[in-house]
Amino acid sequence: MKQPKFKRILLKLSGEAFSGEKGHGIDSNVCVHLAEQIRGVKKLGIEVALVVGGGNIFRGSQAFGEFQIERTVADYMGMLATVLNGLALQNALENIGVPTRVLTAIEMNKIAEPYIRRRAIRHLEKKRVVIFVAGTGNPYFTTDTAAALRSVEIEAEVLLKGTKVDGVYSEDPFKNKKAVFFKKLSYIKVINKGLKIMDATAITLCMENKVPIIVFNFIKKNNLKNIVLDKKIGTCIS
Repeated sequence: MKQPKFKRILLKLSGEAFSGEKGHGIDSNVCVHLAEQIRGVKKLGIEVALVVGGGNIFRGSQAFGEFQIERTVADYMGMLATVLNGLALQNALENIGVPTRVLTAIEMNKIAEPYIRRRAIRHLEKKRVVIFVAGTGNPYFTTDTAAALRSVEIEAEVLLKGTKVDGVYSEDPFKNKKAVFFKKLSYIKVINKGLKIMDATAITLCMENKVPIIVFNFIKKNNLKNIVLDKKIGTCIS
């Protein structure tokens, strides 16, 4: 079998990935699907960390605009939503025999371990899946930025962003069937073109620390495994 290209990866999953076709909440079938894909990669000897979003439960930026909740409060509510997703995924992983640790940027000792960089790396070295929740622990920062930050901190070789589409397009392919697909992009082009796949802070952080980003369809079976085996899937930003 072909050898994996990476030894340590960070996978970013949006909150919407957890809702499946329901569009909100947590779909147990999706959690099982996610867990099985992660287990498949673990079997290749790869160290796996994840950052999860919370948009399927509560989106801070939306609440700030629609419900007039004060911005910092709305952001903290969004961070708590990511904890629910992280715990659901941990449960799905451990149900199929994958040891997992949830590390939170906001301390909640009875639920998850506090995020400590050295502890996170030690868990990875012990072949545990590490799930980072509560974003960066600070308002005004997205979970995309949290994913970029954690990638740098744990020295991940690549940041993988799982989405519902095949990669980066010029426009939303669900709204415009003529949207152009990009196989490769530079960090600067993503920023200059205003492509909304990740926020500018996250892209800049990856650019400054030379962390490549691969955007791909996580719904398709074996896509994650094929990426780590260096098959050309999705859009590579470097």
